[in-house]
Amino acid sequence: MSRYTLGYVKIDAHQHFWRFDPKEYSWITDSLSAIKRDFLPEHLEPLLETNGISGSVAVQARQTLEETRWLLELTEANPFIKGVVGWLPLQDPGLEEVLDQWAPNPRFVGARHVVQDETDPDFILGKRFNEGVRQLGKRGLVYDILIFERQLPQTIAFVDRHPDMQFVLDHIAKPRIRRDAFDEEWARNLATLSQRPNVACKLSGMVTEVIDAEWDDSLLEPYFQTAIDAFGPDRLLLGSDWPVCLLRTDYHRWQATLEKALSRLSVAEQAKVRGENAKRLYKLV
Repeated sequence: MSRYTLGYVKIDAHQHFWRFDPKEYSWITDSLSAIKRDFLPEHLEPLLETNGISGSVAVQARQTLEETRWLLELTEANPFIKGVVGWLPLQDPGLEEVLDQWAPNPRFVGARHVVQDETDPDFILGKRFNEGVRQLGKRGLVYDILIFERQLPQTIAFVDRHPDMQFVLDHIAKPRIRRDAFDEEWARNLATLSQRPNVACKLSGMVTEVIDAEWDDSLLEPYFQTAIDAFGPDRLLLGSDWPVCLLRTDYHRWQATLEKALSRLSVAEQAKVRGENAKRLYKLV
């Protein structure tokens, strides 16, 4: 059996690729020098192999159809890339035409918009945006939610408009992580969001939300515990957020942190979180 065949597997459900261009990736500023270069499949695959991970889900890093098309092309030459969560013009009248072209591709598993960067706090509740998201649901595609913790109240209202489609919350909604100051408001809102059974959550992207100069597993532990308690083993996925994670950690250390966080779960529960949930929710093949 090929190591790329999805049976019992570990899946990195959240990573990125890019050919660095300062104009195309303007968010990668000089202060983010650790990721100011190319990150391609040949850079990630050895990391997956070393950590016993069989596949990944590549997620958009810029809001262009060109990048989404490129990510899908990468899946053709790199079988470990099991799915793509791309960007789509969700507010564009031409969305259905784009979906008609890409939705049949089994590697195109969902879409994401960088809501965290929108200046309008109610952007996620906009009529045209929600009409676009509804089109994703009609085609069985997932919508990945990328927000900061302060946007959770609007996100709860947004999800309630789409009770029949699947959502995946990225990076546990980016709480404010700092020692001796647990983000209680985030925890309350996350628990409320988790009451919606059509929402899953990625244990990912946490280290880059740490406000302190240093971090360790004990700092992240209550955030892991809150997310695990809220969503349970049936609605949690693991993600590295590579290469963005390199701003605060390396791939191997993050995987070790995830393993420690999951150690409180049973073997069967760990299998769900490590890969089975990603396979099921994103319909990976």
